[in-house]
Amino acid sequence: MSTATRADQVETADGAMGAYVALPSSGSGPGMVLIHEILGVNDYVRGAAQRLADIGYVVLAPDLFWRTQPGLDLPNDDEGMKAGMAAAQQLDFAAATGDAIAALAALREMPEVTGAKAGVIGFCLGGSLAWNVAAGGDPDVAVVYYGSAIPDALDAAERITCPMIMHWGGADPLIKRDQVDAVAAMAATRDNIECHVHEGAGHAFDNNCSERFHVPEARAAAWELTAAFLARELPVG
Repeated sequence: MSTATRADQVETADGAMGAYVALPSSGSGPGMVLIHEILGVNDYVRGAAQRLADIGYVVLAPDLFWRTQPGLDLPNDDEGMKAGMAAAQQLDFAAATGDAIAALAALREMPEVTGAKAGVIGFCLGGSLAWNVAAGGDPDVAVVYYGSAIPDALDAAERITCPMIMHWGGADPLIKRDQVDAVAAMAATRDNIECHVHEGAGHAFDNNCSERFHVPEARAAAWELTAAFLARELPVG
């Protein structure tokens, strides 16, 4: 278990953005910017930060809704989803990408981060933003879970040079299978992008806080692949 968590702030061009930090038991390690779903930095995101800290990473989860609804922390239920969809519709995607890149720069400067090495990981909305960060920033690695904006932004792959692993649900009702297949076909042409389609899994299958979306087998399989990818491409120690 991580030894500590704390609230922090990241300075952006437009002001201070709140962030959640989780440290590994060692107190230091490579960094990972964790980009949240539409529900904000909530219990699921804090749990994902813990998972990463448990395998040795310093995690920074920025509050990318800070411009419109700072501190958004929604439950994994119908009311939370409704409020999260409304929040996502207000999000300036370009500004959020810039904020996430600023978070990456801030994470690299944290004293707990070794060698100024840091990557990015994102889920759902965060997966799309992680794709943008990989294309427009300079993460050491990128981990993308079912980012729905990615199939319409595949040209950005030309600008992604870091190692990347992607996870998709083979039965995702929000991302059509032909779109998933197009992403997989793109990844097959890129030496630095590893793509996995988890058959039978729907959207947000990693979210163990949601009875509606959680698919335990797919979550476990994807995490095993992700942990192995991180150990290989952004090793701890």
